[in-house]
Amino acid sequence: MDDFYYRKLKVYHQAKQLTNDVYEIVKQFPLEEKHILTNQLLRAALSVPSNIAEGMGRFSNKERIHFLEIAFGSLMETMCQLEIAEARNYITSNQFSLQETNIREIARMLYGLRKTIEEKV
Repeated sequence: MDDFYYRKLKVYHQAKQLTNDVYEIVKQFPLEEKHILTNQLLRAALSVPSNIAEGMGRFSNKERIHFLEIAFGSLMETMCQLEIAEARNYITSNQFSLQETNIREIARMLYGLRKTIEEKV
């Protein structure tokens, strides 16, 4: 058995890259956002690869699907917070568009992985 199966998943690596991108993005946020939007955005982004890893570490497919659903919810939360950051002019439209493209791809892959696991149930 491969204890770290999640490392083989492209969606995990893309989610991890999204998290790294968000860490870079929030560096340009105003200091007064440190404990508000910055913190919330980092937590949401970090939750995506974390829940993929945790889900793939579960033995039951039902639990795997549950954690993928949590990852998807955190991905949507990340998207929402990036929209707010763009509206507040903390990030540029180009930065937002790049991350929106990444998030769409991660969402597509999460959906596909969920469907694959669901078919095994």
